[in-house]
Amino acid sequence: MDLNSSQDTSSSAKRLKGKVALITGGARGIGGATAQLFAKNGAYVVIADVLDDLGTNLAQSIGGKYIHCDVSKEEEVESAVQLAVSWKGKLDILFANAGIGGPGGSITTLKIEDVVSLVGINLFGIIHAIKHASRAMIAGKNGGSIVCSSSSAAIMGGLASHPYTATKNAILGLAKTTACELGQHGIRVNCISPHGIPSEMLVNGYKLCLGRDDIDAEDVTKIVGERASLLIGRGGRMEDASQAVLFLASDESGFITAHNLVIDGGYTSAVSHLSAIYS
Repeated sequence: MDLNSSQDTSSSAKRLKGKVALITGGARGIGGATAQLFAKNGAYVVIADVLDDLGTNLAQSIGGKYIHCDVSKEEEVESAVQLAVSWKGKLDILFANAGIGGPGGSITTLKIEDVVSLVGINLFGIIHAIKHASRAMIAGKNGGSIVCSSSSAAIMGGLASHPYTATKNAILGLAKTTACELGQHGIRVNCISPHGIPSEMLVNGYKLCLGRDDIDAEDVTKIVGERASLLIGRGGRMEDASQAVLFLASDESGFITAHNLVIDGGYTSAVSHLSAIYS
């Protein structure tokens, strides 16, 4: 889906008009789809990623800015925030989205050095982003919205590797505690927890699990719709996640903070095979 096509140019459609947003991990996947949707809704978007070609091309296509940013390195995250502020004089929105998967395997054979690398990106990267974005928002004295990417794996066991699950669960706690501190400045902190959204990471995971190289995003959506959704036949779509982020970033969610918005077709809330008892 091209989120730049058939844009509604009416003022009512510009839910983020004039706002400045920073998206880490914004070159592709949920981050990329959100960057397009933010721009469509009137935001000035800074994309921070390590995928330089993809990020640069996407930023140019939406009239935004791109900066190379390894979120495990605090100084690079700080530079991304400074770019947004120097570009438009403020920062209104942070979507702390950058993350990686794995390593998998048994807890009994887990290599701690692999865990350290994962934590550096998935958890420390979020801490770096909230730290420096909130500084800019506090200085701007106009509030702000911070949205963090967690996962359905944070609320339901057995969906992902042990280290990945641990980091995504930690993000939920971090969002709640930072929401407590930052609320006095009018800054809201929320999470999204997607499930079955066909990002490149999830598609690659299905390829590995199924031992097939021919799996694509449409296949993943179909599988999720059949096996991992209460809305039988309705799998997750990229726009399901990006629209959720848009809502939490916009003033429409102005009284929502410390919340985790789960985007899973109800999968983590009920046992789908019991639906027959209601028939």
